[in-house]
Amino acid sequence: MKNQKHVWIFGYNKQSRSIAASLLSENFSVTIIENDNKNFQDALSGGYLNSILIDITEDTELEKLDIKQNDWILCMMEDEYLNVFLTLSLSASCTCNQIIAISHSIYSTQKLKMAGANQVIDVYQVSANRIHNIFEKPIATKLLDNFISATHEISFQEFVISKNSSLNGIIIDDVDFGKFDIIFTGMVDKELGDEFIFAASNINHKLDDGDIIICIGKNEDLAKFSKYLYKDIT
Repeated sequence: MKNQKHVWIFGYNKQSRSIAASLLSENFSVTIIENDNKNFQDALSGGYLNSILIDITEDTELEKLDIKQNDWILCMMEDEYLNVFLTLSLSASCTCNQIIAISHSIYSTQKLKMAGANQVIDVYQVSANRIHNIFEKPIATKLLDNFISATHEISFQEFVISKNSSLNGIIIDDVDFGKFDIIFTGMVDKELGDEFIFAASNINHKLDDGDIIICIGKNEDLAKFSKYLYKDIT
């Protein structure tokens, strides 16, 4: 296809596999770039025969790639620091390209934007937005409840911020929920009343004694967060 859009995906992992498959189904052409030999072999086994193994920390190796001006670049390395470094290097050499980076926390999002990414996709915010849409649709909510009940691994849980809580006095945007592999879905800010505020509403409130936050995640991850919240662990 003459005008077929080409996408360079840096990093072969669960998320990038899903995105690559989706792009291929939409007639994009895809090249996988990896710096880890095992992931590179997995990409080849997955059918991405035009995958390339390089040391992405070397600018000279990146410069050898035949990235055209209209190609898209997806930075999806699992290592946060490596992803930021890669974004910084590519933004300096590929000034005409659209660079999209994946973030797993608010801290990564800020760094990736500063590194020159044209667009940063925060996977936890995306998840929160999806959950917001589900709650706005009663039938979908029922299906979600059935799903949660069936898996017995994923749950919603509310946490009350107490005076001794680790998060008392902390701005909600500064809390790294991704560190615990859970998703912040919303909260009740007692200063504003009893209305539930979805995370998709761009919450930026200070957490105070009596506030309630609601998260979704695996039961074991929610338990770890609970211990952190009440200072049982660091």
